[in-house]
Amino acid sequence: MTGHASGAFDVKLVPQESGHAAAEGAGIGRMSIDKRFHGDLEATSQGEMLSAMTAVEGSAGYVAIERVSGTLHGRSGSFVLQHNATMTRGVPYLDIIVVPDSGSGELAGLSGTMNIVIAADGKHSYQFDYALAASD
Repeated sequence: MTGHASGAFDVKLVPQESGHAAAEGAGIGRMSIDKRFHGDLEATSQGEMLSAMTAVEGSAGYVAIERVSGTLHGRSGSFVLQHNATMTRGVPYLDIIVVPDSGSGELAGLSGTMNIVIAADGKHSYQFDYALAASD
């Protein structure tokens, strides 16, 4: 079964101790992630983000892992999202995937990709294309 989910989400990022001194040309940071998804995905998530800011304006990168728990189009369970993103002099690249075999409950067998949209007013939304393997 394939599907598409969309909606808004709220996110709280809290800086954490990174344990790494700032290196010449790039600063490394760590943050905790707390999200609440609304819409087709009614869920919460917790995770960790590592980021690097460079000396060049508009260039940075981050990786993150977050566990999402809730309902997707009425199916309950949890799954893990893996983020990989860069900004190259203002040009974004974002890849968010469901970690293979991370789905549980009615979301076992979930795979997919998510896109995050940040509006001019700062509000966040998601577009999630997914597939659920047929249950045995």
